[in-house]
Amino acid sequence: MKLFCASRLQTWLLVAAGLSLAAVLLRVAGVIPPVFPWWWDKAYNAVEFLVIAVCALRVRASRGTERTAWAVLTVGLFGYAAGDIYYLAALQGLASPPYPSWADAGYLSIFPATYAALVLLLRARAGRVSSVLFLDGLLCGLAVAAVGAALVFGVVASTEGTLSTVATNLAYPLGDLSLLAFVIAVTAMTGRRAGASWLLLGAAFATWAVADVIYLYQAALGTYRDYTLLDLTWPAAYLLIGLAACLPAQRLDARRLRGGLLVLPATFTLVALGVLVVDHYVVLNHVAVWLACGTIVVAVVRFALTFRENLQTLRASEHDALTDALTGLGNRRALILDLERAVEDAGPDRGAVLATFDLDGFKAYNDSFGHPAGDALLVRLGRNLAATMGPAASAYRLGGDEFCVLSHEPVPDRVLVARAKDALSERGERFSISCSAGAVAIPTDVGDAADALRLCDQRMYADKGRGRRTVDEAVHHVLLCVAAEHDGELREHVDDVADLAGAVGEELGLAPTDLLALRRAAALHDIGKIAIPDAILHAPRALDEAEWEYMRQHTIIGERIIAAAPGLSEVATIVRSSHERYDGNGYPDRLAGEQIPLAARIVAVCDTYDAIVTDRSYRRGRTPAEAIVELRRCSGTQFDPQVVDAAVTVLQRLAQRQLVTS
Repeated sequence: MKLFCASRLQTWLLVAAGLSLAAVLLRVAGVIPPVFPWWWDKAYNAVEFLVIAVCALRVRASRGTERTAWAVLTVGLFGYAAGDIYYLAALQGLASPPYPSWADAGYLSIFPATYAALVLLLRARAGRVSSVLFLDGLLCGLAVAAVGAALVFGVVASTEGTLSTVATNLAYPLGDLSLLAFVIAVTAMTGRRAGASWLLLGAAFATWAVADVIYLYQAALGTYRDYTLLDLTWPAAYLLIGLAACLPAQRLDARRLRGGLLVLPATFTLVALGVLVVDHYVVLNHVAVWLACGTIVVAVVRFALTFRENLQTLRASEHDALTDALTGLGNRRALILDLERAVEDAGPDRGAVLATFDLDGFKAYNDSFGHPAGDALLVRLGRNLAATMGPAASAYRLGGDEFCVLSHEPVPDRVLVARAKDALSERGERFSISCSAGAVAIPTDVGDAADALRLCDQRMYADKGRGRRTVDEAVHHVLLCVAAEHDGELREHVDDVADLAGAVGEELGLAPTDLLALRRAAALHDIGKIAIPDAILHAPRALDEAEWEYMRQHTIIGERIIAAAPGLSEVATIVRSSHERYDGNGYPDRLAGEQIPLAARIVAVCDTYDAIVTDRSYRRGRTPAEAIVELRRCSGTQFDPQVVDAAVTVLQRLAQRQLVTS
């Protein structure tokens, strides 16, 4: 068994205590003649003070609650030893020593000190355990004392005399049994996991309790004699405590203790009830009855405190379940509950506003400064949002970089969103954080919590999409400027194609987002030509096959240029396919029919029409009517027939408008 031993001094003190106990044993066994009683007394007290020194060294070597536990136990052991010294010095020679005396005060001091030390030691080694452990030990001790009083109290100690005499008579068995019950309960709950030091403490206090009960019994009958094996038990208990002080601390399984927090007090409460039931049939002494009643009272107080602690735990659990751990704001679950209440309370004169926010630029911030800095930013922004909204609205973090506000007053959407956006924005030298937002009015826009969240999210992501398009639009305009700087005629051509393509797309019923991609692709479909030499691009003659092969690369070049902007990847794909043919004879991938993106098929028709009606260096442009004839001729081979029909419809409509205008 490995000793703890803060120093060699602790080891030598423990060895000296063992030798002193051996000397006591020799005196009890009659090896040392009775003509030397001073040897007995000195050896007996030496065990006590040597063990006290060992425990004091353990205090010095320990930390935290463990240190406090051993310090309290050391004080209790010293009090008991001081009682022995006082008895030897002042009372031993008296024919009728006073009872109770100052010696009894010293002896009894061991019980509260040891009891407190055991509870502290349990807390130190089992982590956070319930504060009702104090009451559990008292309850167990009272129940055991009630049983003991019912069985042998009339013999062990008298209930006659002054109040101090009766109280002292009660204190010894009650103290012993309380300590013993507490140690046995913890040991029973934890089993081998209690550790050797806890088992030694249990053995020490079991020895102590048995010794006290036998002593009181013999004293009551007048049969107690000095220098017997009984006198060996108290210093032996001291030595067991000293051994426990030299062992390393071993963690207890707090989960096993929590299981016993119900079983232990419930069992001993039933024991006390049993004593009261027995008293109904067989009259017991008043001490047993009052101890049993005291057990019931302590049990009621204990269970009341447990109920209060459970309520506090439940409140804390509910708070944790509804709170975002990082920012302290309400989480999604809290929002759902509050939103459902807001929907239920909503009426003609009472409404609410829900707004969701998603941070823009947060990922870049995390990548630049790291996740701890990102978490700190979320905490700051969350506090700003809560402070800005005030008591009229609740702020939530839904996860990641998404926040939400639920206003309990029907404030205008734009006012709420503007204030929240301000709170969720932060700028620095190397970063800029803003947010996208979506808001709904309850019950004006929606009358259901799930619908409110869904619509709010849709509007938020639509707003975020507009923010992205702003960036994409900037890239789009940059590319158009590059094309214009390279070739002014090219810019005029793509503008015309983009206008016509947009009109054809509308005719075909394309969605707004698809129309936007179509217009951009039409405007940028020839951007790759900036890499084509002017000698080929503006040749005053028909190109030969080698020059045409070179020219056909411009769609691939255009795709690479546009795809450099991630937000324009769809546009890049359309540009690559803008010179494919419906019959599969186009370039660069020889796609056919529906394999070609619809937007690319539209661009192909509109580009060809504009090329036919535009003057070239090697030929003059033809009339719109001739161009339409050409489009119809190539319908089904070069072009998609459906797209040609839509383009012709648009062109004819434009021609009629021009006639009306002119």
